[in-house]
Amino acid sequence: MTSKPRITIRYCTQCNWLLRSAWMAQELLSTFGADLGEVALVPGTGGIFKIQVDGESIWERKRDGGFPEAKVLKQRVRDIVWPERDLGHSDKHHRAPASDEHSEELKGGAETTPASEELKGGPFNE
Repeated sequence: MTSKPRITIRYCTQCNWLLRSAWMAQELLSTFGADLGEVALVPGTGGIFKIQVDGESIWERKRDGGFPEAKVLKQRVRDIVWPERDLGHSDKHHRAPASDEHSEELKGGAETTPASEELKGGPFNE
């Protein structure tokens, strides 16, 4: 039997990143559930925010430029531990461009109005 993956989230207590870390842990546990062996929150100082899977760094705030979006974090965990796993709706790429047939229908369809024009005269634009 192989052991289940262990995720550690090291966060800066001086920066008050406990809630952010706990939320990310919750997102991972909600997505991967019992497939994970552990998600550990490890307090630190000095602006640290680092996420590791079995000791392999998948996110560092200073290196990667801020904090990960939940979608990106889940994809990075998945890519290391279960590369073939589908993450459902959060893993979908942008919709493919419309086919030529549908593009022609759209070109000949009703005129569209820019959103800024639609908002003129609304309750907040008096």
